[in-house]
Amino acid sequence: MTARPVKHSLTLHGHRTSVSLEAAFWDALRAIATERGITINALAAEIDEGRKGEAGLASAIRVFILDHFRKH
Repeated sequence: MTARPVKHSLTLHGHRTSVSLEAAFWDALRAIATERGITINALAAEIDEGRKGEAGLASAIRVFILDHFRKH
């Protein structure tokens, strides 16, 4: 597994955007989406809606994943 970020396209609220995350974070995001029975795009949209301040989407996703696994 590489530590370099991997860019993927997501659709948030009907708009395409690219997000760069390390493979481990993509795997974790997919696992959480599967656990919740939603698509990765739907989960990313929820995270996007909950962003505070000027945090970028990739950073918000990383923090969301960290918080998720801290609680479990």
